[in-house]
Amino acid sequence: QVQLVESGGGLVQVGGSLRLSCAASGRIFSINNMGWYRQAPGKQRELVARITSAGSTTYSDAVKGRFTISRDSVKNTVILQMNSLKPEDTAVYYCNVLTIRVNYWGQGTQVTVSS
Repeated sequence: QVQLVESGGGLVQVGGSLRLSCAASGRIFSINNMGWYRQAPGKQRELVARITSAGSTTYSDAVKGRFTISRDSVKNTVILQMNSLKPEDTAVYYCNVLTIRVNYWGQGTQVTVSS
């Protein structure tokens, strides 16, 4: 059974930083992409950032220049460093792991940016 364990969410003031971490454990093979999505109340889930097995990264325009994604392929861990946070970054953030067969999701972690 595969588990994605997320950590690092919380409450932060505008301009602050948070670091989200997601560790994949269990019988998980051939990971392609690892990434983070978010969903704000009343909105659809959207891509925040993803990183391929080769280290290529993609960011949404909303977070480009403020967020940085990285991964440890040995530990099957993906990190999202979020700087210069804005109130519009408030959402539930979901870890995503895409293998050649299955698309896995974490349970979500709340990020709240207060002004």
